[in-house]
Amino acid sequence: MEQNSKTAENMDAQTYPLPKKQQVDRVKHVIAVYSAKGGVGKSTLSVNLAFALQRLGYKVGLLDADIYGPSIPTMLGVNERPEPDVMGRIKPVMAHKMPIMSIGFMVEDEQPLVWRGPVLFQVLQQFFHEVRWTGYDEMLDYLIIDLPPGTGDIQLSMAQQVEVTGSVIVTTPQDVALQDVRRGISLFNIAHVPILGVVENMSYFRCGHCGERTDIFSTGGAQSVADKSGVPLLGEVPLVPAIRECGDNGLPIVLEQPESEHAKRYMEIAEKLVARVVAQESAEASA
Repeated sequence: MEQNSKTAENMDAQTYPLPKKQQVDRVKHVIAVYSAKGGVGKSTLSVNLAFALQRLGYKVGLLDADIYGPSIPTMLGVNERPEPDVMGRIKPVMAHKMPIMSIGFMVEDEQPLVWRGPVLFQVLQQFFHEVRWTGYDEMLDYLIIDLPPGTGDIQLSMAQQVEVTGSVIVTTPQDVALQDVRRGISLFNIAHVPILGVVENMSYFRCGHCGERTDIFSTGGAQSVADKSGVPLLGEVPLVPAIRECGDNGLPIVLEQPESEHAKRYMEIAEKLVARVVAQESAEASA
C-alpha cells in the first residue's frame, strides 16, 4: 500500500506539475470538507459547520468548490452575481453575514459544466487567490471549502496548491460508503493534508412521534474507520427532515433552529474542530 501511494504521488507530480502551496490571502485556517462519494450530505455539513463556527464568534467564509454540483447557493437562498471591487478582485456574495463564493453564481441553474481539467484548475485558482474574502485590514479565522466528491485530480490539485489546515471527512454508516472513506483518507495522506476528523452523517433516524432511535444504515462504522486511521470521530448527525427542510428553505438549521438537538450536534462538531486545530498548532509550534 505504501509503495502504491508513493507511486501515485510521483505519477501525479510528473503528469501535473503543480506550484508550491500558497496561503489563501487574509485567511488563517482553510478547512476542506470532503467525501469520497456523493450523496452523503457533505454540502449540508459544510454549510452548517461554517455557521456553527460563526456562532462561536469566528469570522468565517464559505467556498463552494463542488464544481459539478454547486448546491450551496440554494441552501443559503442566494442567487447573485459576484462583482469586482475597486482593486479588481472578486467580491463574494454575502449570505446571513457570511462571505460566500460558488461556481453556481456564475452559471444558469440548468447549465451543465463540461469543462476539462485545465479550465477547472484555473477556476479554482481564481477562487482561492482572486476573491477578497474580507476587508483589507481584517482576517478570516476559517474558510470552509466544500470539495467535490471523489478521489480525482481536482481534489488532489487543490490539496497540493493551497495551504490547507486540515480536512474533515464526511461519510454515512453503510459499508460501501466506509470503503470509499479509506480511499479518501489515503488521498489526503498523499497530499500531506492533516485529517482533523470524521463526521458520520445520516447516522440514525429518531421518530418524531415516539422518539425511538433507528439505525437505518447500520451503526458504528465511522467510529471504526476513525479508530483504524488514528483520527477522531468529530460527531454523528441524525437523519431528520428538519435539516433538509432548512437547507431547501435557504436557512441552515444552526440559524433557523439553534436550540434543536440537531443544531447542537453541529455546534459540538465545530467546537471539536477548533480544539483539533488549536492542538495541531501547538504541536507544530513545539516541534
